[in-house]
Amino acid sequence: MKRYRTMVALLAAAVLIPLGGVAATGMAQADPGPAKYVADRATKIDVMGEWAHPDDDTSIIGPCGVWHDRYGTKCGVIMVTRGEGGGNSAGTELGPDLGLRRENEDRVAHYRSGTIDIFNLDRVDFFYNQSAPLTQYFWDHEETLRRVTRVIRETQPEVYIGFTPTLAAGHGNHQQAGRLIWEGVLAAADPNMFPEQLKGKDALSTWQVKKVFSGGATAGTGGTTTAANCTTGFTPTGLDTVAGVWTGYNSPYKWPAGNLQGQPAGTPKIWQQVADEGRAAYPTQSRVMYKGTSAPACSRFGMTESFVPFQPNSNAAAGQDDAILFGATKPDPGGLPLGTLEYLTFDRFLNVAGTPFQATLHLRSGAGPLKPGTAALTVPDGWKVSPPQRVGVVKGNKETTVTFTVTPSPTAAVNQNAKVSALYSTGNKTGYTDNLVRIVSPTEGRFQRWGNWKEYDDWLDKTAPQATRLGRSPAIQSMGIGKTIDVPVVVHNWSNQPQSGAVSLGLPANFTADAASKPYSNLAAGAETTVTFKVTNSDTTLPQNQNVSIPITTTYSAPAGTGNEVLTLSLVPNTTIAKATTTPKVDGVASPGEYTGPSLDLGRIWQGASSCTGVDDCGVSPTGEGSTAKVSWSDDALYFFIHIKDDYQSYAVTPEECVGHWQADSVEILLDPRGTASQDLMDTANTFKLGIFPFTNDPQNKNGNGVNGACWSRDADNHQGYSTGPLAKNVSDAPNAPGVEVASTAKWVGSNETTVPHAYTGGGYDLEVKIPLADLPAAVDPAKLGLNITPYDNDDTSAAGTTTLRHIDMSTRLGWSALGSVQSDPYRWGQATVAGYTPPADRPTKPSAPNVSNPNLNGVLSPQTIAQSARNGVPISGRVPAPDSNSLKVKKVSVGQSTVDVDLSSTGSGSAQLFLWTGLIGAIPVYTTSCSPAADPAPDYGFTPCAVSDGGYPAWSPDMSGHVVNHTASQITSKTKHLSIPITAAQRSALLKDGRLLISYQTPKDEVQALDLKLNR
Repeated sequence: MKRYRTMVALLAAAVLIPLGGVAATGMAQADPGPAKYVADRATKIDVMGEWAHPDDDTSIIGPCGVWHDRYGTKCGVIMVTRGEGGGNSAGTELGPDLGLRRENEDRVAHYRSGTIDIFNLDRVDFFYNQSAPLTQYFWDHEETLRRVTRVIRETQPEVYIGFTPTLAAGHGNHQQAGRLIWEGVLAAADPNMFPEQLKGKDALSTWQVKKVFSGGATAGTGGTTTAANCTTGFTPTGLDTVAGVWTGYNSPYKWPAGNLQGQPAGTPKIWQQVADEGRAAYPTQSRVMYKGTSAPACSRFGMTESFVPFQPNSNAAAGQDDAILFGATKPDPGGLPLGTLEYLTFDRFLNVAGTPFQATLHLRSGAGPLKPGTAALTVPDGWKVSPPQRVGVVKGNKETTVTFTVTPSPTAAVNQNAKVSALYSTGNKTGYTDNLVRIVSPTEGRFQRWGNWKEYDDWLDKTAPQATRLGRSPAIQSMGIGKTIDVPVVVHNWSNQPQSGAVSLGLPANFTADAASKPYSNLAAGAETTVTFKVTNSDTTLPQNQNVSIPITTTYSAPAGTGNEVLTLSLVPNTTIAKATTTPKVDGVASPGEYTGPSLDLGRIWQGASSCTGVDDCGVSPTGEGSTAKVSWSDDALYFFIHIKDDYQSYAVTPEECVGHWQADSVEILLDPRGTASQDLMDTANTFKLGIFPFTNDPQNKNGNGVNGACWSRDADNHQGYSTGPLAKNVSDAPNAPGVEVASTAKWVGSNETTVPHAYTGGGYDLEVKIPLADLPAAVDPAKLGLNITPYDNDDTSAAGTTTLRHIDMSTRLGWSALGSVQSDPYRWGQATVAGYTPPADRPTKPSAPNVSNPNLNGVLSPQTIAQSARNGVPISGRVPAPDSNSLKVKKVSVGQSTVDVDLSSTGSGSAQLFLWTGLIGAIPVYTTSCSPAADPAPDYGFTPCAVSDGGYPAWSPDMSGHVVNHTASQITSKTKHLSIPITAAQRSALLKDGRLLISYQTPKDEVQALDLKLNR
């Protein structure tokens, strides 16, 4: 039975569809005996997803709806952050206030699919980046993994779904969320990880997730999107087993009368319609109300790890829409009892053609002993394997292993994965499993990894070797045009004998090296050496394609052959920043002597090419004049004169919206003072980035930059937040950009209505900017300053059928160095030399610790999180539950004529948050609609348009669309504390109808408790 429980909430309204049951798992490190802790149905999760931000998780809306509705499967989501570090396209909330709103959006998106448990871990959402190490820095990796592990052990999920842990995930938060899946599965099953969770009154037990879908490939041929059991006949292109689910089944939700799509009133929406509507339920993240009609689809998931028998895609049962559940929550069709463990491991993952390795089959019964049987391996054509082996009695309290010798074919293809499968038979029951190995060259020459790429390969080697099946890091480097760099190649001997050979580079045009090839000799088995080339680029101008490929070929001697890898080299522009002969006056005019250096071309597009039309709207002009910049320095400051070609003024931000520059016309200046931010694994956290809006909607001059004048803020850097106006003083450790000056020639047209002409006078605008070098996080290295300038161009962002521009990201993004996601990659910025400049001697060369300014929301301040914790017993944010020695006691709650009176005490001391709440707590509508609530009741209400103009935003702050009647906080001790929370007569009536008192309690040790009390007289 459930061991940790605060108070069971009266939340019947939140459960929309009957919830079904599920099973348990165990891995090699799991407890051999019966579990001491078993999650009850209020807590148990069958399929758990894990993601970094609200809206990352929308891929499971339709599948979970089908699994929940048809098979009684209960899905849940671990959400590491609430996305409060991003912009807000629907309101003015930022930081914790935005986190509260985004949490609701995520709950709304999933609620109809029966996924009502979203476990927010309260980690900070800092900014877009592409660095898992930087994410670990901000998230406190150990504490985050501790919370993930507790949630897994509490909820005991059978199937785990989420991001890939590889660099291909892009956003560093996404990479780290993917890693937490692999790390969490390992930690939850390991009694040596967070052992304090396994002791005491609230002791949990180790837990083994059965199947993992994190980074698996889903491409293939066959199958269908038009019928049930949609993966029937599907053949994967890759080697991962793929499970699918058809989203064309009818859901319980009906089309309301008058719907814009013209669907017959009262007919069911299919689950894909529900999924697409949910996918759009994130207005703060530039999503808009879904107004289309969905066709059935087949959602597919690639499996990357399994500890139970399953059905390969060659078997008909693998095509069923519940195949993902086989062996986990449902018995595998092979007949082995539910809970049986069967998985395959190898003594090494990277193998050489013709060289034997060991494969071990692991077995443990799930229900009573299994009779003696046999086990056999199947290997690729041309490979050899030892014959089938007899397997004795397989028990539930002890693992049985069978080991085979596998020898790859001498001609096995290199740099490819290969599948080895096992079939276990006992009586008339069978269990199938498989796993992958990779064949590599006997001697492998790889470009020497650095930065995030080296760190990822180290993670594979030390933490999650099984994830190597997803691939190691790619070979990536950058260099300035016309420069010379070292290209080191690490030669590793994977074979069992000495090797000799040579390494050569395949250089494209405009590249030379100090040698055509370089030898290595007598490299011992298992040893490695480094061969380094000096490579020179002779370009004088930046080529149109900034990425070039350089093949690396390594020969070896025993047996003679070659290995290959391709280095992707990004060419970046460079410039020399001269000292101004006349100190620039920041007036929007480039006067003589202020800017004597070269003009930088800002007219290259790196994202959003489809958002601009014609040369006048894409940073260039028919006559060749485009967006450009000039840079100079004087008096310990950099000066910028930036000319932007643009034909349409975007939405004008208010001073409160002077963040999230990508949601309106803007220019960002990016500076890496030491030129080493990427090498130091801190990426833009060691940089200075200033986003400048050339005009604002500020007729009262609240920002202090003139009527409708420019505004600016720092984003995704060492000290982000407002940099101008009254709000700048609210930034943590303000100010973050003292001495910055901006002059803009842009004049707002005076309206955000498209009925008013929005052309820029003169076809664009000019910016002049001063940035004191003391504002940068470290002293500038005059020989290695990283520099980029990136204009953002938004045009007509009004919704269909409306004439009002929106504060929403529909930007074309240009730059001096125009490579994808360049805003997050300092190594791909341009390179600048600051001629003649020497920084002050006392200025530190080590960047200061980054400050993200906006903190994350504490879950004790979220009524929805409190209600969930009270209902399912999982502590808020995955933290430690409040112990008996310091827990909250509620002695009395009563609703009076003008107050709600509460008597509280604790067995220790701590702080309590009390929320008076009315109405449904699981999902608050995020869009307005003209459809009748009677024809489209909650929770479907708010998803369907009945007019083109539908899709506005209901009022949210300050009371979560009116659901928070009142909120108070109080310090609590063992002495009874009486609290009177004022209410109006109308509020009293609402509370007596469907009100509740939600209470969170937090001890000085960060232990937590949640209560949900139904209100009455």
